[in-house]
Amino acid sequence: MKVAVLDYGINNLGSVRRALADLGADVEIAAHPDALGEARRIVLPGVGAFGEAMTRLRAEGWVEALREQVLVRGTPFLGICLGMQVLATSSEEAGFHEGLGLVPGRVRRLDALGCSLRIPHVGWNEVRFMEAATLFRAIPQATDFYFVHSYAFEPDSAETVCATTTYGATLTAAVRVGHIFGTQFHPEKSSRAGRQVLKNFLEYGPC
Repeated sequence: MKVAVLDYGINNLGSVRRALADLGADVEIAAHPDALGEARRIVLPGVGAFGEAMTRLRAEGWVEALREQVLVRGTPFLGICLGMQVLATSSEEAGFHEGLGLVPGRVRRLDALGCSLRIPHVGWNEVRFMEAATLFRAIPQATDFYFVHSYAFEPDSAETVCATTTYGATLTAAVRVGHIFGTQFHPEKSSRAGRQVLKNFLEYGPC
């Protein structure tokens, strides 16, 4: 199966590419929107600031291409860490920024969501998921995953949330709207459970 991993200049591609390839995916590092056309799955990794990410995505034509591939053609999509956050309608990180708007909601700093612990949140944290959550098939409840973030996704609808984690407050750990998925944690850095999340994404829907 051909999987396109977006390269827009501020993401961690190596570990994501290796994890997907180890699962048997035919991984293409997509450096231009035209590369998405033949992909059966799209993965958007991300590290860094929301505003810079959206500036790059817009400037290089990714926004229109993603909407075409994901919303019109129905290609399953997975956003990881910042890649999940940019799915939101907007972010409050360093001012106001519009996101892709694929999952209605906003991104807010952890302390604005009630977290009184050290920021950024870095390390392994227990994740609890909805029993029917596609990404967590064959994974035990309350499994630890690896997080690195100062901001978190606050969806408009609770139905969008398919997993949460507790770090001084209850935070969104994963979202889903139809064939659009996002994880705040890094599955590619989360050992066996993380690989299972990626495997579940690859196996979702028609292959």
